[in-house]
Amino acid sequence: MVLLNSLYLVGYTLGPLIFGPLSEHIGRRPVLSMTYTLYLLFTVGCALAPTYGVLLLFRTLSGIVAAAPNAVVGALFADIFDDSTQRGRAIATFIVIATMGPAMGPVVSGCTADISWRLCFWVGLALAGITWPLVLFLPETCQKVLQKRCEGHGDQQRESGPVRSQIPLTKELSMVFSRPFTMIFKEPIVLFTSVYLGLVYSILYLFFQAYPIIFGETYNLPPRDFGLAFLPVSLGAVVAFVIFLLFATVLLQQRKRKTAWSLQERYARLPLACVGGPCVVIALFWLGSTSSPPTNPIMSSMAGIFFGAGYFFTFFAMLGYLTDAYKQFSASAHAAASTTRSLAGVCLPFAAVSMYTNLGTRWACFVLGFAALAVSAIPFVFISYDKEIRERSPYCQKIRDEPDAT
Repeated sequence: MVLLNSLYLVGYTLGPLIFGPLSEHIGRRPVLSMTYTLYLLFTVGCALAPTYGVLLLFRTLSGIVAAAPNAVVGALFADIFDDSTQRGRAIATFIVIATMGPAMGPVVSGCTADISWRLCFWVGLALAGITWPLVLFLPETCQKVLQKRCEGHGDQQRESGPVRSQIPLTKELSMVFSRPFTMIFKEPIVLFTSVYLGLVYSILYLFFQAYPIIFGETYNLPPRDFGLAFLPVSLGAVVAFVIFLLFATVLLQQRKRKTAWSLQERYARLPLACVGGPCVVIALFWLGSTSSPPTNPIMSSMAGIFFGAGYFFTFFAMLGYLTDAYKQFSASAHAAASTTRSLAGVCLPFAAVSMYTNLGTRWACFVLGFAALAVSAIPFVFISYDKEIRERSPYCQKIRDEPDAT
């Protein structure tokens, strides 16, 4: 199970580096429609795999193409919504659904694994197939691509035809695909956002190994029952989404009154990250303190409410901040962040068994809690030094001086 999840996340590390920059070159629509179709085909491959090696291959390929939305969706919303409030609601809706997916997966697999492991993939295929037609009919949104089509084919044919560039293809591709690497090493916002999200994301995937230890071995619950322990994570994400809607309403009212703080872009996102960090810390210390008899396992699982809320707040705020800061370059910024957090998600779960065996459940959770406490300072630093950081950012300055730069 660890290897299957980790290889899927290996694909997650590779996919954004390809599809994020590619969407800035050929458009969002072809990237999303192509990768979604391939994901369905690779899921069929997983379900029909005759050997374990073939299953691992298709699982890795599934991860590569499934990573495309992580890199593209933030930029897609930046294309569509000029207003940061509307963009924030769109990003929040995407993240709450994306948070519920991994949390609901163990519940479904716990119920289907007793019948056949292949059934897990067939159920996933059915759920993904429902929205496939919607993806195929998505319109193009990338302004750069639409402008090139207008230049080459006129306004009436802006949605069709090949995209041609005035820059030599090899030079443009080199520039586009190197951008995520450039940003993660030269842009502090991208680097520290990646570190923050990498830890929170890897903890979620570590839970896939830790929960069987806590609820399976310690409490002797069957897989079907300890899969239910992930439900509070989904509940926490939903509660956080409701809180976000209330925050967005207050922010909008304050902007209408032209309150000074509400007109500053950093306060549209980062305050929620300042709440999300402590929520993750509380969840880890709660889980570590209650994860053994005589404490009821339901009480232990309730830590997931705080983790789900913290996960949502953190991802919404930090990814939204990336989108607001880098606008037309946000696909590359998201690609860099997605790749680094997926690398963390690959590595940390392999340490789960040794951590929880050698340190015990209590201290394994406490160590993660202290790490989460350390990185929770990042959004506070961004709020305090936002202006200084952006003034030293080459990409932020380029966007300010040349709003249509590509």
